[in-house]
Amino acid sequence: MPAFAIARLRNVAMGPQIVCYLQRIDATLQPFGGRFVVHGGKIEVLEGNWDGDLIIIGFPDGDKARAWYASPAYQDILALRIDNSESDTFFVEGVSEDHRATDVLAG
Repeated sequence: MPAFAIARLRNVAMGPQIVCYLQRIDATLQPFGGRFVVHGGKIEVLEGNWDGDLIIIGFPDGDKARAWYASPAYQDILALRIDNSESDTFFVEGVSEDHRATDVLAG
């Protein structure tokens, strides 16, 4: 099942450390099949409130997502983001391509 690393970033201090993080993150994703699905695109709020930028990184499965986050390459740059922004970050499991809304009723 696909999995996603999702982050909502706020108050990003766009300086040399964030630039370094952005320059290095793609290389950390490659060994785990990770790719940006959403990277701070324009958000149109339909309900509720939203602040910040949305980042979604897709992975082939949850094991690969967790392995990426724990990898030495990503851990080496993680403080560059954490020290220069506020964030809510989490993993979420995706669904199969044939998923239907009523599938959750069977679980």
